[in-house]
Amino acid sequence: MNSPSQVQETLTAHGYYPSSALATALFLTIRLERPLFLEGEPGVGKTELAKVIASALGRPLLRLQCYEGLDRQAALYEWNYQKQLLHIRVAEAVSEAGTANSREMGNGGGAGNRDGASNGFNSDINLLDTGDTRDNRGALSRGSLESELFSEEFLLKRPLLAAIDFEGPAPVLLIDEVDRADEAFEAFLLELLGEFQVTIPELGTIKAKDRPVVILTSNRTREVHDALKRRCFYQWIDYPEFDRELEILLAKVPEVAAEIAHSAVALVQRLREEPLFKRPGVAETVHWAEALAALGTKKLHPEIVEQTLGCLLKYKDDFDFLTQRKGEAGSRISTLVTEAERQ
Repeated sequence: MNSPSQVQETLTAHGYYPSSALATALFLTIRLERPLFLEGEPGVGKTELAKVIASALGRPLLRLQCYEGLDRQAALYEWNYQKQLLHIRVAEAVSEAGTANSREMGNGGGAGNRDGASNGFNSDINLLDTGDTRDNRGALSRGSLESELFSEEFLLKRPLLAAIDFEGPAPVLLIDEVDRADEAFEAFLLELLGEFQVTIPELGTIKAKDRPVVILTSNRTREVHDALKRRCFYQWIDYPEFDRELEILLAKVPEVAAEIAHSAVALVQRLREEPLFKRPGVAETVHWAEALAALGTKKLHPEIVEQTLGCLLKYKDDFDFLTQRKGEAGSRISTLVTEAERQ
């Protein structure tokens, strides 16, 4: 993708319809290897963009879902404690068996092992001496075991480390809903995104061979620190205008009738102007159109809209506000449906 227009064409071919400003920001993100910070209301396509760009580039997508209390350890790596414990138990079993075998041979009981099997078994015993001998060799063996336990074999890579230490083409890293994480985690991200390297005490410093395409998203549940935003290209994603949302809907739900799609988009656009707690996003518009198509709806009317309003709204107060009857004028949703049908 050698230009913003080519980015826009490629994404459109993959079913995502970006604005020219968003396509330009994404082009610069890829070309200059700087993260892209996407902010906007839920449901406007921030997360979907990361999925589509990964598909368009033919790269894997690694997703870190942020939440309150997320720390660097959970985002970077963990040690596979169950596997480590199993390894220790196996080593202990081998060591104990070796000690018993040595005592038996010392008592003259080793003559029965003349088939050569004991030689191979004793070579395994040498992997771990116990402290029973209380010599330097035992201490070295314990050190060797510790080195094995904290090797890459027992390392569980979480999304951030997996993106840095990735074999093959650099992936697309999605850090989703970063506004849900704590400020301390923001500070860690600021450092990580600057160097694209991480230090693991037991293994040393790991640096990315090729920088991943990094996309951060925020729903603005709280303000993200300016320092993190300055590290990135920033782009606000708003609800699409009527024509673009209609284009998206017809592409995503080709089975819906054009007349219904037109009325549905017109109604959703009006709903976003209402004082709702949670306004419907593009994702909700698509889900609603799928429901209308499945019901074989030929024309929008207040009854079918109320019956399927759960596709668009997720809070009871919003339901009550729109469906409450107000005398002869009817409900608010009746008025909005009438206006949408006239558009």
